[in-house]
Amino acid sequence: MKKIIKKFTADRNVRVGYGTAFFLLLLSYLLTLYVNRQLLREARLVDHTNRVLTHLESLLSNVKDAETGSRGYFIMQDMRFLDPYFPSRSKVDSVHTLLKAELGDNPLQVQRLDTLKRLIDKRFEALQQNITRFQSNNFELTDSLKADGYQGKKSMDGIRSLVLRMQLHEEALLKGRETQMHGQYNALNTVVITSLVLALILAIYGFFTYTRENIARRKADQTVFEYQEELKERINELDKANKELVQMRSIEKLAATGRIARTIAHEVRNPLTNINLSVDQLRGEFEEGNEGALSLFDMITRNSNRINALITDLLNSTKFTELIYKRESVNKMLDETLELARDRLQLKKIKVIKKYSGDVCDVSVDVERIKIAFLNIIVNALEAMESDNGILTIKTATSVDGKCMVYISDNGPGIGKESLSKLFEPYFTSKPKGTGLGLTNAQNIILNHSGYIYAESELGKGTTFVISLNFA
Repeated sequence: MKKIIKKFTADRNVRVGYGTAFFLLLLSYLLTLYVNRQLLREARLVDHTNRVLTHLESLLSNVKDAETGSRGYFIMQDMRFLDPYFPSRSKVDSVHTLLKAELGDNPLQVQRLDTLKRLIDKRFEALQQNITRFQSNNFELTDSLKADGYQGKKSMDGIRSLVLRMQLHEEALLKGRETQMHGQYNALNTVVITSLVLALILAIYGFFTYTRENIARRKADQTVFEYQEELKERINELDKANKELVQMRSIEKLAATGRIARTIAHEVRNPLTNINLSVDQLRGEFEEGNEGALSLFDMITRNSNRINALITDLLNSTKFTELIYKRESVNKMLDETLELARDRLQLKKIKVIKKYSGDVCDVSVDVERIKIAFLNIIVNALEAMESDNGILTIKTATSVDGKCMVYISDNGPGIGKESLSKLFEPYFTSKPKGTGLGLTNAQNIILNHSGYIYAESELGKGTTFVISLNFA
């Protein structure tokens, strides 16, 4: 539970770290957008102020051109000196209109502009009057013209002073706006740099936290994997031990059955011998013409021989015999066994599928007896399958623990769990004409070779016999 809580806390820290970093970056972007808009607004205002200053300078310059042109005309008496004068009035009006539009949001400057316009108009009227008088007086400078020159200087000084005040006012606005722009720019840089630093720190923290937890998670996964592998190994060991236990029980059961069979054989064969001798004695005492008695004697002899044969089969299927070992290929022995069962296979039209492994080596066995065991199992499979639809599959492989494995499968009706547990018991059979000793004999042969055999089956899905033998 502590590990789960710790993992949950670590995951939450990672999410909080990355989430905070994202929030700070988003905040810095929003602030950047806002400040950029403010900077753009201030830039427009700065540009507006610069235009006002330029227009004021242009206005004063046009008035100066008119003043200079008129003076040149008075001195030189040449109309060419009036060339700057004539367009200056229209230029002044045009610049005044532009300034009026630019200063519409500043009442003080508008008031000053109106005053300036009145002074300029008054000065232009005075200049026009002086030019007219100068022309009417035969281009002579009269005392009145000279006196007007002093008055014109005073008027121009007033115009310059008023333009200078307006320029100083606009320059003060310009300086304030530039100071505000620098302040916003510095604030923006501070916020962005701080946000980026914090976001970087949080991202690094999240990365290292995730890496640390990921390493711990991989270690935990590795530990779980090792536990799983250990558990699988234990299960395999238990399965192997269970199979060995089943084989030991089979050997014990087979040995007990053998002891009982030998006892029964001893106890039954002695009376059978006496019965046979008595029947032979009685048969000699009866005349040959007595067919009824002779047929009874034949029946007794025939059944006595059958009992003796059953006892012999039981003894052969349960006793451990001396084996003649020989090195032989298990694939070859299976092919030879299939050849022995060829007539049955052809009669029932059974399809045979071979899945032999190429790396299966030779085994050391009593070849003839192993072939008998294989044949008993194959015959049992053939009898379980229907004609025309039967499929017999034989497979060989090498097991994990280095054993030679043989799998003989059929697609018959399968065997129930209750019958499966009694499959190798003597005289147990589900066939109408079976003796129930074929599989017992096969098991006895396999166990004699220090191998094991068991069956896997499910109703409706066929049966598979699994045989394990030692390699040579």
